[in-house]
Amino acid sequence: MTVETHTPDTTDGPRRRADVLDETARPGPPRFTGPATGDERRMLVGFLADQRATLVLKCAGIADGLAHRAVAPSTLSLLGLVRHLADVERRWFREILAGQTDAAPLFSSPADPDGDFDGATPDPEAVTAAWDAWHAAVAFAERFTAEAPDLDVSAHDAWRGTVSLRWVLIHMIEEYARHNGHADLLRERLDGTTGM
Repeated sequence: MTVETHTPDTTDGPRRRADVLDETARPGPPRFTGPATGDERRMLVGFLADQRATLVLKCAGIADGLAHRAVAPSTLSLLGLVRHLADVERRWFREILAGQTDAAPLFSSPADPDGDFDGATPDPEAVTAAWDAWHAAVAFAERFTAEAPDLDVSAHDAWRGTVSLRWVLIHMIEEYARHNGHADLLRERLDGTTGM
């Protein structure tokens, strides 16, 4: 896909995705590098890695605009998505599967369940803290998954009951895919970039 950056112009009408479908022309690292064959763990890890890479790509090159909100009254922003996904990664891999009871969310709480989005401010320190937390959470999840004896490793979750590593990996792919759809729209609204 080709990355196009422009100021949105309402006189242009809707943009056609077919106009930007040249994957070889897109700058930056390849996004979809996961295997198309192999065992279950390799495939799930590959799909999740591709979804994580998509989030990074959607946020690339716009440090000053990461906290830009969607449309009032929504508090949805790219930075909010990074904060939210850092908390989700921590919850499933550290708190639930690894049993680390001190791995509470960093950006939300029972008293402030939307803190991950509401607290996403354009402060450079907040942006750095969000990315640091996200990278640390992803690194832990990748290590945990690589070291698990199999995908049937399981733990208890108050919301879902007994969950396996297999279920968590599938759930995380779904979680990223859903929020990457939000990121598509946020990025296009922010600076007109499409086709990423």
